[in-house]
Amino acid sequence: MIDAAEARSLHGLLRARAAATPDNVAYLERQGGVWRESTWASILSEVDRWRGALRRLGLTVGDHVALRCESRVHWVFFEQAALSLGCVVVPLYVSDRPENVAWIVNHAEARVLLLEDGAMWDDLRPHAASMPRLEAVLVAEDSDPGAGARSTRSWLADTDAHDAGDPHAADPDELATIVYTSGTTGCPKGVMLSHRNILDNCELGMRRLPLRRDDVLLSFLPMCHALERTCGYYAPMMAGATVAFARSVPDLPEDLREVRPTVLITVPRIFERVHGKIRARLADGPAWRERLFHRAVDVGWSRFLRVQGRGSWRPAHVWGPLLDRLVGKPMRARLGGRIEGALCGGAALRFDVARVIIALGIEVSHAYGLTECSPGVTMNGREDNRPETVGQPLTGSEIRIADDGELCVRSTSVMLGYWRDPEATARVIDADGWLHTGDLARIDDGFVTITGRKKEIIVLATGTKVPPDDLEASIMRDPLFEQILIVGEGRPFLAALVFIEPDAWERQTRGHGLPASPASGDETSEAFILQRISRHLSGFTGHARVRRVTAVPTPWTVESGLLTPTLKPKRERIAEFYVDEIERMYASCAVNDS
Repeated sequence: MIDAAEARSLHGLLRARAAATPDNVAYLERQGGVWRESTWASILSEVDRWRGALRRLGLTVGDHVALRCESRVHWVFFEQAALSLGCVVVPLYVSDRPENVAWIVNHAEARVLLLEDGAMWDDLRPHAASMPRLEAVLVAEDSDPGAGARSTRSWLADTDAHDAGDPHAADPDELATIVYTSGTTGCPKGVMLSHRNILDNCELGMRRLPLRRDDVLLSFLPMCHALERTCGYYAPMMAGATVAFARSVPDLPEDLREVRPTVLITVPRIFERVHGKIRARLADGPAWRERLFHRAVDVGWSRFLRVQGRGSWRPAHVWGPLLDRLVGKPMRARLGGRIEGALCGGAALRFDVARVIIALGIEVSHAYGLTECSPGVTMNGREDNRPETVGQPLTGSEIRIADDGELCVRSTSVMLGYWRDPEATARVIDADGWLHTGDLARIDDGFVTITGRKKEIIVLATGTKVPPDDLEASIMRDPLFEQILIVGEGRPFLAALVFIEPDAWERQTRGHGLPASPASGDETSEAFILQRISRHLSGFTGHARVRRVTAVPTPWTVESGLLTPTLKPKRERIAEFYVDEIERMYASCAVNDS
């Protein structure tokens, strides 16, 4: 492994890797129906060529550049070339709305912008006036991107590696990147991370959950996502592992079967979908298949606990290999058949989902982090994996719980601050260097459990405080629900907005004589949905009761502005969008109660 001290900078990491294993496969990318390989030496050579082209644009140390691209090798070329000049890289989400992209490009003071294709430029061009500092727009996948932009093909045509000059020898504490957080409220904030921030975090994460040189990862999260960038991009570079770039989420099943990765870096939604599909197949199949599945999960989980030293041998364990062959192996085959482990972060992973996936032979390590920490804070390791928690602090990271229950972190991975926002920086990093995460947590035997968001507490009109995250997570265990948002700030009781997939509604309501659509507004449909919600809230205190619900006809999306690019609901935006529906829920109850 190339450690942080040897690398010194993010570009230094690439150069050290290319020197150590020049002929090993660095990346796989599907082109023309085949997976094409790039070695570390060839990647570095192309990065040098891109550096020469960027240098000709007049870029120098401290300049800012932005990129809005799919996870592809040209993302690597542009980012590493810019870093090698001492530039600051600003990654942007492909899924973000054009007006948000323009705002970030302007706020970040980017001089050059790389886009995936001409269609992106067509969408962004109407906002060009709001990006006055932008001097050049490059397009990666289009030979004729239109007025105001240039294709990388023509831009690179007369450049080769010897035009590049020597790379900038960055100090570890130099600003390397500004990552804009996709906050659920307000404008995004630019998180400033140094080379040391990311490299230290990457190394400490690798020591908790090591990668091998012969590991293969399938990259399907956006590269601008802090989890993917640190753990799915820089960590494989440290280890010398191979990364295959998935074509798209819809193509993910086929890519998994073809690439056959050994490690996944993922978010909970992926495993929740796997879990949901398993449950749907079981519901439509014979009863014996469901009994066999649950038996395999029970035995697999018990064997896992025994290996972890938290359980004893049971006679049922002798059936483990047979049950694995009948249930676990077919499930793993749909994911390529070679996955040994997965790192899951970015949001809370439901324990019931983690239990099933682990029991069927894929060891999921649940982790916690935030962009402001580069991003890792805690992580479960393979030897002591407690998936009901987010693991223990990474070595060298200090954590504490404040008097109000907030989790605070201090480490070399904590950000330099927010770009052009010293007031916001001072609000989250105190005089002693503690970052106040905004997350509520508890620590048991050194393991951290996240219990909610400090700012996302609903205060009812009675003064009662309710953490909506906990309630929503519990309700989402029900396969009926695809999305849910609980409301009630300043109101006498809780209500909910839900989106239910038509297929799930048809499957779950079969034989109940309900309308074909959950969003029909029919009283019997609402009563059915409320009954399902109530099942999952029985363990909460009495005030945590949802009294009204509205099923919305369409899901919340990034494009509609109701989800962040990391697929988290924007509570205020959703409440504003459905203000009439929310008012009707409370008005009807006011009439009924009078």
